Amino acid sequence: MTRQLPSRRRFFGLAAGFGVSAGLLGACSRGGAGASEIVVSFNDLSQPFFVAMRRELEDEATKLGVKVQVLDAQNNSSKQIADLEAAAVQGAKVVIVAPTDSKALATAADELTKQGVAVISVDRNIAGAKTPVPHIGADNVAGGRAMADWVVKTYPGGARVVVITNDPGSSSSIERVKGVHEGLAAGGAGFKIVTEQTANSKRDQALTVTQNVLTSMHDTPPDVILCLNDDMAMGALEAVRAAGFPSNRIKVLGFDAIPEALARIKAGEMVASVEQNPGQQIRTALRQAVDKIKTGAAPKSVSLTPVLITSANLAEASRIAEVK
Repeated sequence: MTRQLPSRRRFFGLAAGFGVSAGLLGACSRGGAGASEIVVSFNDLSQPFFVAMRRELEDEATKLGVKVQVLDAQNNSSKQIADLEAAAVQGAKVVIVAPTDSKALATAADELTKQGVAVISVDRNIAGAKTPVPHIGADNVAGGRAMADWVVKTYPGGARVVVITNDPGSSSSIERVKGVHEGLAAGGAGFKIVTEQTANSKRDQALTVTQNVLTSMHDTPPDVILCLNDDMAMGALEAVRAAGFPSNRIKVLGFDAIPEALARIKAGEMVASVEQNPGQQIRTALRQAVDKIKTGAAPKSVSLTPVLITSANLAEASRIAEVK
């Protein structure tokens, strides 16, 4: 059954119930389009990756002279859907969204499209919508495969690998896992995933997951821990260090190339992270949103090529200047 958008009165009540207020809707810039014409919904602004993406958004909004409203879904699909519905009633013309769950927002995206609101996804795509949603993001399958390729190259005789996944149901998690599996399978039977668990993109959860893994595998520890975001990699590094393993005995790789991860790579504590350039993603999405409002130009999908950042190419990282 197609979900109907609630009435205007019910809409605002629903939005209020989910905390869509001036406190959560932050104007990022000045002048230009009206404050509610462009709305950006991040799935979870407690994650460093999306904090960095928001910072890039604010800078681009200032350069373009437009106002943008920012919403934090707090990793809750129901809240994100209600937030976006409320944004449409309040007059949004374009919605940029990093979805909490790739499939959960399909119906909401279709309803927004019916109302004439353009929808653009960033970082994570929206799957299953009747009207395809243009997506701007990195090729996450390629990113996962780059992590696996590093393992295969570094351990030609085979390796025991732990995979710690990010948000279940998100396209980024599904696609990165696919890339990791494909890359390790291509390396041959010597490459074994000894356990694969989610830590929901959280540092503290990754710490706990890694502690449990290292306790259960103390006599035969993994060679590599692949964390599908950098915040989880920070937790894994802490667990490895606390467990007392020799330096570099267990290699930790992350994904996102946040400044803290780049600093850890520079210090030799972490071996690699996948750069997917959140700045280019959100800046491109915002430019397309502004073009849509000004000229009617339909937004288009853009696929970025991720790069595995190691100590060998650290100087090429797009945010290297932020490494202390």
